[in-house]
Amino acid sequence: MTSPNDMFGVYVHWPFCASKCPYCDFNSHVHRGPFDEIDYVAAYEREIATAAQLAPGRVVQSVFFGGGTPSLMNPQSTGRILDAIARHWVMDANAEITLEANPTSVEVDRFKGYRAAGVNRVSLGVQSLREGPLAELGRLHTVDEAVAAVRIAQSVFERSSFDLIYARPRQTLEDWEDELKEGLWLAQGHVSLYQLTIEQGTRYFDLHRAGKLKMPDEDLAADFYEMTQDLTAAAGLPAYEISNHARPGQESRHNMLYWRYGEYAGIGPGAHGRLMINNQRHATAAEKLPFDWQKKVQAQGHGMVVDDVLTWEEQGDEFLVMGLRLKEGISPARFTAISGRQISVRQIDALKGYGFVETLSNGNIRVTDKGFPVLDAVVADLAA
Repeated sequence: MTSPNDMFGVYVHWPFCASKCPYCDFNSHVHRGPFDEIDYVAAYEREIATAAQLAPGRVVQSVFFGGGTPSLMNPQSTGRILDAIARHWVMDANAEITLEANPTSVEVDRFKGYRAAGVNRVSLGVQSLREGPLAELGRLHTVDEAVAAVRIAQSVFERSSFDLIYARPRQTLEDWEDELKEGLWLAQGHVSLYQLTIEQGTRYFDLHRAGKLKMPDEDLAADFYEMTQDLTAAAGLPAYEISNHARPGQESRHNMLYWRYGEYAGIGPGAHGRLMINNQRHATAAEKLPFDWQKKVQAQGHGMVVDDVLTWEEQGDEFLVMGLRLKEGISPARFTAISGRQISVRQIDALKGYGFVETLSNGNIRVTDKGFPVLDAVVADLAA
């Protein structure tokens, strides 16, 4: 059988990076000692087998290799992991298989190997098209390397994307307009554009707290966002989610699975999952430390350290948090089916009065462009 809502994917976390970027709060680790990758990948194969026992018979519509830096992985390792997924579940004939990569020359040389292993989409961590900001963001590539990597990715893979970070310290609207126009000229079907946020546990957090990192104020951040929406729409890559832009049909299927509140297995150190087991939605999370995770998998078949059954209320809140990021909005009927409660008509009307939400012809509720900069507050009001 397939998952209850016919959406199932697999997230695979590769935790290793060549260096730690100052803005990054993901589960990434710089490892410089000896490393037996063949043995390490065996833990992925075993954890996939265990996950398939918990959630059998699923049809995999997407696989996403995230990190960390998955493009530090040998292409043969990628192939082994994909073979294990196909061995334990049914792989959809049109499955989207994405790998995150950094645009350094060493990793670009591996692109053809990843394609041969089964990867059909790559997402490149470009982050900036300016040399100074690249260095400040801790990136190890140059602008020329980034542009070359994007072009090679577009020639090797059926679909590709790249990330840019904006609203950076000292960046002006004019700076971003020029850089974004260059990015849109370079892009084909998809681009991800993220406002820089200061996350606890990062070097940027410490610098910001010490007053050494000046960020745009709320008004300027809103201006950055509005200009980004205007330029991407004019270029034929409108937003389909708060930070993601695509030509129609080029949306990231794996990310859509998250935002539509589908089911997914989390494989690898620190990976999170949402699995339907005995008609209950489980929130899972794995051990974060890479070699502690490996030892747990070797000892018990999985690296899970969290396996919580979500209440109806928690599921409803997650559904709102994820779904309201989308331009298609959320179905109030599905919210009720998931959470057992209804969204308050009074709350919807109040938010409509502010111009923050609207009701579409299909009955979906969606956040407006005016509401996206205050999305967290909109979600909180609707969840109340």
